[in-house]
Amino acid sequence: MGLFKKIGSIFHDDWCRKCQTKMEEKKRQLYMLPMTVGHYSSHSDANYYKKNLIKVNKKADIPVGKYACGIIKYKCPKCGYKITKLSIFLPVREQEKYEDSIYFENGELDDFIRESERA
Repeated sequence: MGLFKKIGSIFHDDWCRKCQTKMEEKKRQLYMLPMTVGHYSSHSDANYYKKNLIKVNKKADIPVGKYACGIIKYKCPKCGYKITKLSIFLPVREQEKYEDSIYFENGELDDFIRESERA
């Protein structure tokens, strides 16, 4: 069973990479990126996102041709492992065209997420 959990955790974003337990979703928020169609470039630096993400309440608030970023914070109830997932996508006709997924495991966006909750 342990081997199957280990393999499964590789393919599930919400499974702990350390102990292979299903993680709890602690926070989910939608943001807009300043990039437009045809100008997407991947960034691995958390500071880029801190400076450029604009909080929105729903996809309809994102102008046509702008990229969106969904952020989900996970925490493992068993070992306490935390990870933040950013899903970059372009909203197109009620669908989401995914471009990239970026993960931060060291709390790089925790202060940004806390501040955006207050806004």
